Amino acid sequence: MRWLTKQKPLLKNTLLTTLGVIAMTGIFTSCSNDTTTNRYPAKFVNSDPAFKAEDNIFEIVKAYFKVERLNPTPTFELPVHAMTAEQLLEEKEDVVYRMGHSSMLMKLDGQLVMTDPVFSDRASPVQFMGPKRFHKTPITLEALPDIDVVVISHDHYDHLDKYSVKKLSDKVSLFLVPLKVGQVMQNWGVPADKIVELDWWESHYFNGINYTFTPTQHFSGRGIRDRDSTLWGSWVITAKHANVFFSGDSGYFDGFREIGDKYGPFDLTMVETGAYNTLWSNIHMFPEQSVQAHIDLKGKVMMPIHNSTFDLAMHDWHEPMEQAKKISEERDVSLSVPEIGERMEIRNPTPLTDWWNG
Repeated sequence: MRWLTKQKPLLKNTLLTTLGVIAMTGIFTSCSNDTTTNRYPAKFVNSDPAFKAEDNIFEIVKAYFKVERLNPTPTFELPVHAMTAEQLLEEKEDVVYRMGHSSMLMKLDGQLVMTDPVFSDRASPVQFMGPKRFHKTPITLEALPDIDVVVISHDHYDHLDKYSVKKLSDKVSLFLVPLKVGQVMQNWGVPADKIVELDWWESHYFNGINYTFTPTQHFSGRGIRDRDSTLWGSWVITAKHANVFFSGDSGYFDGFREIGDKYGPFDLTMVETGAYNTLWSNIHMFPEQSVQAHIDLKGKVMMPIHNSTFDLAMHDWHEPMEQAKKISEERDVSLSVPEIGERMEIRNPTPLTDWWNG
């Protein structure tokens, strides 16, 4: 009984985060070998045919019970800069705001562009359990002004949030999404004429800004039977005075170099840096790989994303920033890690501070 009492906090944390890890790694679903080339195949595949996701749920759960972490979640209240609709509408510069995890809000050429909006309390199929956010959002969905474009990288719960999409539907002019994600959103009530689906390397020009959907090494699925039924990827967003890259989720692969050669250099790369582990190393990058991806992309400034909001792995919550800071200094990479909701001009990045240390 004494052992069980001692293990209760660890048991609770393990159970609550397992849903998030399942959604992130797809460990309950089978990997497809379908190589059809139709625009809407039954299953999508990565560009590297040798890629195979890990099916190791029992190893992962066992590792969660054994791992010892000092700070799986913040021990202090994270700094969050409150935002207003007036502030966003009056903004004249090309700027970016970290909303949390992989949700970014940009003002480009006078237009508001958002990536992977997740405003729910939990990154989970249900809101009574699963990884809970560390901080409030800097602005509510209700307070947001109209958004010109929302881009979606893939359908995992920490990137495609049903609650947020439904709330934003009336405010958003256009959703740009991977192949077959549009049908998911239509099922949620988003009008079909507000959705454009893209395959890898396809572009859509909207109000003077070019959006190109580019590959990643990842997968998709929201349940136990829909593995790889929708496409996944990253986004190149080219405005008049700013060229930015949004990674979505990916393991490290040669595609970053190809994207950099075709569309770089980038004024800003927003690169996944968080929720990594050797047990799922093919689908999420370690910090040193994230920095290398930025270099491959020919980026000028790197912003680590996919961190500081949800506990989705076995590292301490602040480790991704610490590691990215150390490695970027070693490799002479310009790194910027603004606080949640903090305004950052894309061509005048926020000076690096270690705010995550309290």
